[in-house]
Amino acid sequence: MSLKKLALLVILISALAAGAAAQTAPTAKAKPEAPPPRFFDAAPDAHSKARLTVLYPETGTIKALMALKEQGLLPAADLEVVGVHHTRERTNYKEAYAYVQDNKIDWIKFHAVSGEIGLADLYKPNVLTKEFEAIFAKSDGLIFFGGPDIMPSAYGEKMLLLTAITDPYRHWLELSFVFHLLGGSQNDGAKGLLEGRPKFPVLGICLGSQTLNVGTGGTLVQDIWTETYAKSYVEDITALGQPNWHTNPWRKLDPLDRKLLPYMLHPLKLVEGGKLVTGIGIPPADQPYIMSAHHQAAARIGKLFKVAATSLDGKVVEAIEHVKFPNVLGVQFHPEFPMLWDAKAEYRFTPQDKDLFTVNGFLKAHAPSLEFHKKLWAWFFDKVKKS
Repeated sequence: MSLKKLALLVILISALAAGAAAQTAPTAKAKPEAPPPRFFDAAPDAHSKARLTVLYPETGTIKALMALKEQGLLPAADLEVVGVHHTRERTNYKEAYAYVQDNKIDWIKFHAVSGEIGLADLYKPNVLTKEFEAIFAKSDGLIFFGGPDIMPSAYGEKMLLLTAITDPYRHWLELSFVFHLLGGSQNDGAKGLLEGRPKFPVLGICLGSQTLNVGTGGTLVQDIWTETYAKSYVEDITALGQPNWHTNPWRKLDPLDRKLLPYMLHPLKLVEGGKLVTGIGIPPADQPYIMSAHHQAAARIGKLFKVAATSLDGKVVEAIEHVKFPNVLGVQFHPEFPMLWDAKAEYRFTPQDKDLFTVNGFLKAHAPSLEFHKKLWAWFFDKVKKS
């Protein structure tokens, strides 16, 4: 055999040996993923700061809380926030964990629950009952934030074509939590946790308000424009006028116009003697403007709730309050949106509008709209601290 052939043979044998070694060499073990945080497991019952628990603690929720803090409306120095969610929700909460860590936000914590729950378990003791009891016992207040449509099966109705169900586990978690907190007509014998702490504050925002209603036995209008106003076409909605839009129909007609306000500013009709009048201190005649972004609303009102505000025409429920527990309130609008405080970003309502406006400037120009939002948060956080 020639030296050249011998050299090639040696190279080939070496290559084969190296490949075999690589196949038989032990592979490095992947680093095990850290379990999701569970703040309440080790949290002491006694705590020096007021503890606010929020459902749906995604990154946008955290940014909204940060905006409230920057406005001096959230007393972060005397408050800690704990975000509760189910591990099977569709939201990627790892992004929220990272946002809090990267920005060194030490007053926000997280608690993930993982017990299996479904539609048949919502309105009775279930695998999450002990979790609910522990979270409630170690909290001084709760907020249920906005989000997607609730499945109509949760309130005993068929689903219309315009209803979209995207996150079942979030709804199952939050509906069952509300039932455990307040009780409901689904099971009249059940006692809510607030029976032992009747002044405990609970705020529901948009979906959160709908969750308070459905969780206590109420139902929803699945689509305001088609059911309440009997309109099937977006072009017909524009003729209803801005107070009846609830979200901006022009964004559907002209999605490329980024100057169009994606939501809607419209006035509230406050109920005389309701919580938004007696607790917040705004007389009904003032009709404050609010930020609205919904196509559903309360229909039949849940057990021991009553209407606290409506649209100007009285057809759409915009707020509900509990008649037994004085600090339980649901608002169909968004008092937490950061754009409420933004004095720079400019918008218009329709493509025909020539003048642009900022949301903050609009609220200031329609007094006492901005003051109404500030008083709402002052009222709620005062109740959290007192709780």
